Amino acid sequence: MSEISYDVVVHAIERRRNANHVIISYRLSWRVNNEVWKRTFRTAAQAESFRSELLSATRRGEAFSRTTGRPYGTTQDVGMSWYAFTLAYTKAKWPYISPNHRRGIAEALTDATDAMIIRRSAAPPLDERRAALRWSYSTRIRDDAEPPAELVRVVDWLEANTVTMDAFGDRAKAAALAREMLARISKTKTGRTAAANTINRKRMVLNNAMEYAREIGALSQNPLKLVKWAKPRTLTTVDPRVVINAEQARRFLAAVETYSERGKRLKAFFALMYYAGLRPEEASELRRENLTNLPDQPGQWGEMQLTHSRPRSGSRWTDAGLPGERSPLKHRPEGDIRRVPIHPELVTLLREHLQLYVQDDPDSRVFVGKHGGPITDRIYLKVFHEARRNAFTPAEAASPLLAVPYSLRHAAVSTWLRTSGDAAQVAEWAGHSIAVLLKVYAKCVHGTEDETLARIWDATRG
Repeated sequence: MSEISYDVVVHAIERRRNANHVIISYRLSWRVNNEVWKRTFRTAAQAESFRSELLSATRRGEAFSRTTGRPYGTTQDVGMSWYAFTLAYTKAKWPYISPNHRRGIAEALTDATDAMIIRRSAAPPLDERRAALRWSYSTRIRDDAEPPAELVRVVDWLEANTVTMDAFGDRAKAAALAREMLARISKTKTGRTAAANTINRKRMVLNNAMEYAREIGALSQNPLKLVKWAKPRTLTTVDPRVVINAEQARRFLAAVETYSERGKRLKAFFALMYYAGLRPEEASELRRENLTNLPDQPGQWGEMQLTHSRPRSGSRWTDAGLPGERSPLKHRPEGDIRRVPIHPELVTLLREHLQLYVQDDPDSRVFVGKHGGPITDRIYLKVFHEARRNAFTPAEAASPLLAVPYSLRHAAVSTWLRTSGDAAQVAEWAGHSIAVLLKVYAKCVHGTEDETLARIWDATRG
């Protein structure tokens, strides 16, 4: 597909009014090869000037960039606002990334844009600005929609009141702006220091956005490279205090089953995480056809072949507007599979569950919600927390032990690794690389200390 187009139509200027019918801004829209671009100005003169530039370019027969909507070769437009740039970046990324990645980009850009505001004294309240930005980086991109009535004023204000991209042209100013962005993503919206993982993730988004700005010619350099910024240290290993043992796992699963009818339906769901190391989103998307071997003789191992997962991202970020959508396995291409053994006790639980609750159709979901849809965190979290309280002693319940459902997977993987010592096999079952497996579960491979110390003593004593 060509990067340029000569199919350009420039529309009339639209006067934007507030609730009192007072003109507050002027919006110009134009079309490049069926793609509509918009820009808001504070004065009519600014809008007319920019419109004249576009019309002049079309009369001269100049090509327009399909990436930026501007005359090709002049994409470093001094009038392009930070807000407009973030929309262009989000739009370019949207079709090729997962819903959770889209949400992550929106979170990073929402914080960064908060640091790029001018005329802060006249800014709408923070919650309104954040709501407008979340809409901008989701529904506006996905549906090419106009803002809802309650956000019109705030969106218009943002379009006219963020720094322009030419502000990054001066080295000192660019470094100062970059430091402001980094400082902002290091804090929560309430002003507290954000988690190190969150800070680093948002820093990666901003760096990618700046590289995109260089790619389209909006910036000549990446301003983040001008700032010496210490990367926060992150905790990458699993805390062994969250890992339950076999006796605690049986207590928990029994409490799930006795919780309610919903608990009976979810016992095998949680058992899949503990015995087979599935992620919650993998268990949610499990189909009958994935259970390739469920022997009917007690004490025998089975096997499943995982093909998809259903991570929950929120309806804003999926193409169909659903809370989650079917996706390939984590860090794997479409069509790849992962073979996982089924523990004999899990074989029994799954056979009972299939007989009671699942239709005899290979494509049937193993776990469904009240109305037949996929299991979501809203469905299983209530059962999880109540069963945890009922299963554990007061001391256990007050500890980090099994604080979240994902800790069931940690228990499975650490047990495999501790008892087998075969990192390559465990990595294959868990869906990790060997390096990541050993790094993440380094502190959980315990239980052999006495044997190791005895061998060291034998080797070193006189």
